[in-house]
Amino acid sequence: MYRTAEFVSPKHPDKICDRISDKILDHCLSLDPNSRVAVETMGGHGFININGELTIETDKEIPIPHLVDDVLGEPELYNDGHRTSVKLVQQSPEIARGVDTGGAGDQGIMIGYACRDNDEMVPQEYYLARDLCRYVYDVFPSDGKTQVTIDENNNIVAIVCSFQNATYDELHQLVYEWLEDKGVNPNSVGRYCNPAGDWEQGGFDADAGLTGRKLVVDNYGPRVPIGGGAYSGKDPSKVDRSGAYMARYIAVDQLTNYNYNGRNGFGKFNELFCQISYGIGMSEPIQAVVYNEYGSWDVSEDYDLTPQGIIDFLDLKKPIYYETSQWGAYGNGFKWDNLKDGE
Repeated sequence: MYRTAEFVSPKHPDKICDRISDKILDHCLSLDPNSRVAVETMGGHGFININGELTIETDKEIPIPHLVDDVLGEPELYNDGHRTSVKLVQQSPEIARGVDTGGAGDQGIMIGYACRDNDEMVPQEYYLARDLCRYVYDVFPSDGKTQVTIDENNNIVAIVCSFQNATYDELHQLVYEWLEDKGVNPNSVGRYCNPAGDWEQGGFDADAGLTGRKLVVDNYGPRVPIGGGAYSGKDPSKVDRSGAYMARYIAVDQLTNYNYNGRNGFGKFNELFCQISYGIGMSEPIQAVVYNEYGSWDVSEDYDLTPQGIIDFLDLKKPIYYETSQWGAYGNGFKWDNLKDGE
């Protein structure tokens, strides 16, 4: 069975929007850790729109256009080329009512995952696609995408790599070197570098972007189902984000720290999924289970899965989110990854 996953660079239009939303979130949390933030960004072709809800206790102005400029890396664009439009209102009082009493800010389903494919405990095809993307981005820090296909033995069989400002020869050489570093014979792998030809126009100049449109890249790749809720621009009272992080923690914890030899006669598992679901305004989850091909079991009594309990346990009221919007939320050493040396 072949498996394929992709990754995109931080300068892909959708990821630029994720980064802007999380940049605003981090700034708000640095001023008020109890900020309620739900910020969406749409950008492209000289126009950036910031929309959503923001409730914050501060006497300081939120310099959103300048935060946008910080992400773009070109402060002059705000005056010379990009128009930034902002429309933020306070959180709906009906939503706030549920959150104020310790409940979830919305209904939702969160999926966590862990496997033994690699030290990051993410699917191998996803791990490789991200690793290749980072490798190329270090040389060409521009808009780009990678895609890696592996076979049932985790052997790399095909690569697609498209990066702005890189010629075919330059990109082909980087992919060749990366494969050699992995101990793979490059000539045994199908390599497709900028298959549409040289790529000069990218980012917001070539395409529009939108917060939350790279959900599969933000998670674990297409091998793992997603609950449906995006992460970027959301404070941790939104269980779309905090619940998903906790589900990841549980999946890793259950896979690495528990001996399942005595559970229904199964041996050491290679992967586990965790699913948690909430209703809006409810402090306790409706469901919290871990599962794989052998069965499922309830973990709702093993962890504090109230929204506040998750926030406290994972220390989520800090400005830590911008980093998650660049290279994915899992396998990068965040607290919810729960990774230990040697695993």
